[in-house]
Amino acid sequence: MSWATRFRLRQYAKASLWIVPLLGLLLGGALAVAAATAEGASWLPRTWDYSATTASSVLSSVVGSMIALLGFVVTIGVLVIQQATGTLSPRYMRLWYRDRLQKAVLATFTGTFAFSYTLLRSIETNSVPNLGVTLAGVAVAVSLLLLLIYLNRFTHNLRPVAIADIVARMGERVLDRVAAHLRSHAATGEAPRPGGPVDRIRSERGGVIQAFDAGGMVALATRHDCVLVLAASVGDFVPPGAAVVEVHHGGSPPDPRRVTALIALGAERTIEQDPAFALRILVDIAIRALSPAVNDPTTAVQVLNHIEAFLHAVGRVGLHDSHVLADDRGRPRVVVPGRGWADYLELAVTEIREYGETSLQVCRRLRALLDGLLTALPDDHLPAVRAELALLDDAVEREFTDPARRAGARTSDPQGIGGGRHPRGAPPAERPSDAPGP
Repeated sequence: MSWATRFRLRQYAKASLWIVPLLGLLLGGALAVAAATAEGASWLPRTWDYSATTASSVLSSVVGSMIALLGFVVTIGVLVIQQATGTLSPRYMRLWYRDRLQKAVLATFTGTFAFSYTLLRSIETNSVPNLGVTLAGVAVAVSLLLLLIYLNRFTHNLRPVAIADIVARMGERVLDRVAAHLRSHAATGEAPRPGGPVDRIRSERGGVIQAFDAGGMVALATRHDCVLVLAASVGDFVPPGAAVVEVHHGGSPPDPRRVTALIALGAERTIEQDPAFALRILVDIAIRALSPAVNDPTTAVQVLNHIEAFLHAVGRVGLHDSHVLADDRGRPRVVVPGRGWADYLELAVTEIREYGETSLQVCRRLRALLDGLLTALPDDHLPAVRAELALLDDAVEREFTDPARRAGARTSDPQGIGGGRHPRGAPPAERPSDAPGP
């Protein structure tokens, strides 16, 4: 099985809502058999004895209630999909399906159902699984507790700002992991491309580049003494028949199937090796809040808080337009196109500026964001920030014709309109005296 196939299987398993509940179903049946086997042990208390009628009633009620709760949770899931696609970003659904608590709740319900149903079939007039009936009651209590925790999380985390916080933290973790992986394989200098022939390996079926096996590509390039140059970065769509890798070699080129087996293509982007995908989701949430149908600039301002934190993380990591990966001897083997600081900054602010240029709140918050980046980032990052400030000034000049409103829109305010009428770090202007003149 190739690396790309294993990656796609892992993605399917993470997003699947039936695999973990199926495991719970099987585990519940196995535990029921074990509980029936342990029946009759001398250490069981006498208060755990049930009549056949009582045990049948209890287990039948548990079976029916678990089916009802499964339907309830599925209904909640449908509501989440409707709200997420309507008011948030459809891209977020790929992350929501991976929620471990949701899968744990479903697995607990299916496991309790299988446990109770298996025990129900073993009840006879003179043989009652007393231990199993008691454990079924405990399983119901655990299921109800998990359901309450799930509902609490559902009601609190479905707000746009809460989702923005979750996505931003996830993106920062992926960003740190990707940056550490690139630094561990980084070459010292630019990649010299050999003067030999160049072969282009083309994609057969096409799709979005979801991830690639950096270690496997370095090992393959080392084995064939060549340099592999990815023609597209993670997150880009590659049409069928397009070149996906260029092989610069002086000897025998690697098998194209071995190269493509190290690159996972799929129907949509994933976040595993694509931190920009998290930023894309944040921007989508903000611009949906700025749409005329919603008209909620305050939500966009709150999402900009998390976008600013994410941009500071990108600035600290120091990503580049391309990365050169080396083998154990330090020789360049793989060239990976990437996204530099200017790309992340443009993605973060361009659409929000265009859709929110008529909003005083958004203009003031964007200026505070850019001013904060100017004071915190290295000098080589500042030209891109100044360019975005110039574009924001042009938008303000174009949309705000009244001098007073234009001055307000050009004011840096980390809360949008938070009562501060002065730039960040500057003292407030003197108020005119209310005393009458002479």
